[in-house]
Formats: sequence, C-alpha cells, structure tokens
Amino acid sequence: MSQVSSKPCKQVLVVGCGLMGAGITQVIAEAGKQVIVSDRTEEDLERGEQQIRKSLSKKENVDVENIMKDIMFTTNIEDGEDSDLVIEAVPEKIEIKKEVFTLLDQIMQPKSILASNTSSLSIASISSATMRPEKVIGLHFFSPVPVMRLLEIVKGINTSDSVVEFSKAFAQQIHKEVIIANDYPGFTVNRVLTPMLNEAAFLVMEGNDPQDVDRGMMLGTNQPIGPLKLADMVGIDVLLFTLESLYKGFNDSKYRPCPLLKRMVEAGRKGKKAGQGFYKYT
Repeated sequence: MSQVSSKPCKQVLVVGCGLMGAGITQVIAEAGKQVIVSDRTEEDLERGEQQIRKSLSKKENVDVENIMKDIMFTTNIEDGEDSDLVIEAVPEKIEIKKEVFTLLDQIMQPKSILASNTSSLSIASISSATMRPEKVIGLHFFSPVPVMRLLEIVKGINTSDSVVEFSKAFAQQIHKEVIIANDYPGFTVNRVLTPMLNEAAFLVMEGNDPQDVDRGMMLGTNQPIGPLKLADMVGIDVLLFTLESLYKGFNDSKYRPCPLLKRMVEAGRKGKKAGQGFYKYT
C-alpha cells in the first residue's frame, strides 16, 4: 500500500466541467495550483471555461489570464493521470460515479487520492468500485463554489486517517473552511437543510404564498435567503433527489419528499436554472 504524500498538493484533476466542476476548478486555480479539467465534449469544456471567465471577471484586482494559464481543458481524462488528487463532479447518480471511479482507479498513479463531490451518496459504495478504498473520500463543495466558504469532508468507512489529513490541508490551501462528516445519507449540512426546504414546500402545497414563507424565515430566524428561494438556487430536481436518498437511506418518514416537488420536476420547473421554480426568473 503506497503512502499518502505529506507534501502540498500541486496538481488536481477535476472530472466534469459543469456548474460544480467549473467552480471547483476556479477556486483551485485561484489558489495557484495546476488544474486539469476533463469532460466528455469540447462544448462542455467551452461552457465551463466561459463560466470560469465570467466569474473571475466579476472580481476586483484579479488577473484573469494569469489564473486561466493554470487550467488545462481536455477531453482526454488520462492527461491528468499524474495528479495528486482527483475530484469527481459528474451527475449525482451512483452508477455514473462508480463507472468514473473504476476508470480513475485504472489510470491514476498509486499515489493519487480519489475524491467525490457527492452531496448525499455513500462514499463507501463509491469506493467499492476501486482497488484503493482507503484513498477514496468525499469533498463536498457548496454552490456557488467560489463564494461558499465551506468544504464538507466525508470520511468513508475505509478512508484512511492520512487521506483525511491530506484533505484538510488541501482545503486550507484553497482557502476553504472544513467540517468532517460521517458517511451517512446527507452527511451533515444536507441532512439538516433539506428537511427545512421540504417543509417549506409542504407549506406552499397547503396554499401558503412562497414570498410569505421566505419572508417569515428571513425575518423570524435572520436567514439571509428564504428556503424556497434557496431551493430554486439548489435546483428542485437536486433537492428532490437528495430527499429521496435520505428517505431511502434512513427509511424514515420525516424525509418523505413533498409531492409538490415531484410535480414541479415533472413540469420542468426545476428552479432558477430552468427559469421557474417557486419563483419565475428572467
């Protein structure tokens, strides 16, 4: 069994250049590290690059081109085989993630740590697709990645302590604050957050005005954004999937998804990204 290097992480491979993958790529490059980001098509990579450039351009005193020099966009995942760390950011489906991790296990160097950005899926289950389960860990970033300070580190049942320590050091290098979560559905943040968003959806289903629900929580609990507006930002489909994972994982009715969420997803009202969720967006 190869040892985890105690040296700072120099190069990272990010698999997936969608909303989360592009954000993860940006914060790593901003920290001065080399990033290789891989996706299936040139079009996917171009969209991700545009997202990164747009995000960086909104910041003051930032040399966009200097940061972009540290990012390599590629459709060939093997270009990142020498990376110290891989962060997978593909769709939240266990079959897809296991397929990716099986491939990564084959092409990455023995030293490489394999991390998933999953928000609710089992790290133990993902690690079972590899021959290095002790080097598989969850690194759950929050959207939008360049803005949100938290990195939730999820320790699977087989994850070694040295990999956890490596991940904590990496988080510090990219200027994120850390909490450690055990490998149960929803981890820490989503396990607390999603029932609140679900209950807000039940209130709307019962006839309450979304604006009243959000204003009540903002003014009554000092939250910066209401739960329904937050649900729209997260994505109604993502919220529904997370709730279904919690419901299945714990077999507990308190996680039963609100039927309204299912109807909204079926109708294409998936939140801000779709132009309509609990609110309409231009």
